[in-house]
Amino acid sequence: MGFLAFVTVLWAFSFSLIGEFLAGQVDSDFAVLTRVLLAALVFLPFTRWRGVASGQKLGILVTGMLQFGITYLCLYRSFSYLSVPEVLLFTIFTPLYVTLIDDALYRRFSPVALVAAAVATLGAGIIRYDGLSQDFITGFLLLQVANFTFAAGQVGYKHVMKHYPSDVPAFRTFGYFFFGALIIALPSFLIFGDSSRLPETGLQWGVLAWLGLAASGAGLFLWNRGACNVDAGTLAIMNNALVPAGLLVNLLIWNRDADLLRLAVGGAVIGVSLWLNARFHPRAHLAAG
Repeated sequence: MGFLAFVTVLWAFSFSLIGEFLAGQVDSDFAVLTRVLLAALVFLPFTRWRGVASGQKLGILVTGMLQFGITYLCLYRSFSYLSVPEVLLFTIFTPLYVTLIDDALYRRFSPVALVAAAVATLGAGIIRYDGLSQDFITGFLLLQVANFTFAAGQVGYKHVMKHYPSDVPAFRTFGYFFFGALIIALPSFLIFGDSSRLPETGLQWGVLAWLGLAASGAGLFLWNRGACNVDAGTLAIMNNALVPAGLLVNLLIWNRDADLLRLAVGGAVIGVSLWLNARFHPRAHLAAG
């Protein structure tokens, strides 16, 4: 649980950086490719090439393709069709996908987890609903693909690591995650990338470096390790904790207007959803650390 909370704060800062310095200025395919390459370089020296089950390598590779490669390509593209409030609003469906995918893999149905995720989605919606533009269908569909693949990657990684118990430390195999993302990001840049929209300032390069090394490299590793230590309901709810955290960052650092009453009410609803899951879910487990 501690990992998930820490990464939530980390990503809250990172989301603001994307909106302030990259969106609409730097080619989205190049931004994603840069993040993937930098994160892969972080884990490359630690990667264990032998003594790891082939199924585990392939499973982690696929989760990287889903959770990073496809997710971020769709997310960045959605900014071309949606306003930032709409992007935030349409990401609140991720918890529902987390619980549904987890139940599908186990061939079961967990109503408590689904209800808790729905309550968390309601809480995030209270915070972020600002009305919708008329031309939003394309952006909405892009974000639902991103939501689904991000959820599938989290749940998939958790199941892969459970299916292949090993004495090899997790950081020695996480490089395969970013290698999988590279399989998606590199062809996408070569086919769709716009080389005339590369970073032009040291600040933009610095933001990309931060996003690649910290938000992507350390952030995704810690998030997925945290996902392995909690039940699907808790994981689903934590996916929406980014909404109030991101708004607080905008309020405190970027001086953006925020409705404090809606922020408080929505945050309280998300907190209630976490309590509901921990109290009533038969398989709920919160990691001590």
